[in-house]
Amino acid sequence: MRLGFSSAPVDRVRVNAFTIPTDFPESDGTIEWNSTTMALVEISAGDKTGIGYTYSHVAAAELIESMLSKYVIGKDAFDIPAIWFDMVRQVRNIGLQGLAATAISAVDNALWDLKARLLDLPLVKLLGAAHESVLAYGSGGFTSYSIEQLQKNFSGWAEQGLGRMKMKVGRDPQSDPERVRAARAAIGDTRELYVDANGGYTRKQALYFAEKFAKSSVTWFEEPVSSQDLEGLRLMRERAPAGMNIAAGEYGYDPVYFRRMLEAQAVDILQADATRCLGISGFLQAAALCEAHGLPLSAHTAPTIHAHALCAVVPAYDVEYFHDHARIEQMLFDGAAVPQRGRLVPDLSRPGFGIDLKQADAQRYAA
Repeated sequence: MRLGFSSAPVDRVRVNAFTIPTDFPESDGTIEWNSTTMALVEISAGDKTGIGYTYSHVAAAELIESMLSKYVIGKDAFDIPAIWFDMVRQVRNIGLQGLAATAISAVDNALWDLKARLLDLPLVKLLGAAHESVLAYGSGGFTSYSIEQLQKNFSGWAEQGLGRMKMKVGRDPQSDPERVRAARAAIGDTRELYVDANGGYTRKQALYFAEKFAKSSVTWFEEPVSSQDLEGLRLMRERAPAGMNIAAGEYGYDPVYFRRMLEAQAVDILQADATRCLGISGFLQAAALCEAHGLPLSAHTAPTIHAHALCAVVPAYDVEYFHDHARIEQMLFDGAAVPQRGRLVPDLSRPGFGIDLKQADAQRYAA
């Protein structure tokens, strides 16, 4: 008997996609975009409904509705590992990496939220808290921003009390040192400055710019080369200036990816994203791998989900308070995470992720 429950069969899976325009054209070292799509899943059992989502493509919602939902309906909502394994197995012929992984992530996240709501617990308490809060870093500074916009963006993060901030580089390499110096001037000397190339540099470029960025006290160099280039990442890790961590992992879709990256000694800090890496279930597996390898784990974007997930794992490092996702989560949810004195603190007064969909507001962006 589980606190009054012998079982909780899932009786409904509802899927929607919402496409939200950015507030300004955005770009990083390799791509440009002007909107973000959220695939959102609501799963019901008994009188409770759990919410889960991924940032992906509208096709992820279609995949959930046409394929994955039938492996969830009728199953016991408490048996998340069994449902997770069944979904992973069923996508074999279409491929797990990429779209299918994001779709599974949304479903898995909704199941964890549902389980916590059935037990009337915040998710972090259901998982078991390792930390009361986690450091957050402001993330924006897109390569499409002028230097004036970049400095305004970073000054805003500083005013919110964030002590770490990340900007994009790699679009126009020759202008990057100037942009990094401008960012440093905007936040002063006491806050940490991160840069993210999104794999936009070659190995030689990355080595060159690491030395340049070190002059602005950059402490985090994310994806200096492609995340698929494990040898290149290891080269950067071995040769980067002292005090500069090499980070990657946001494009990890399964535990095997993370294991290979860690075994290659490719990063100082592993990143994982519960909206991509097969949900909370996959995120916990990534955390276990980090703990086994003695490395810290940083949560990539989706701050409302990761406020709970990261607080539940021992190797927690920090969570990305990404401009797009923070803005969208505030627009679409009551209870979305907001930094408090530079940290994200799970709301222990609300069950699950602590959020409720603003139905009318969300429908304005229905895809």
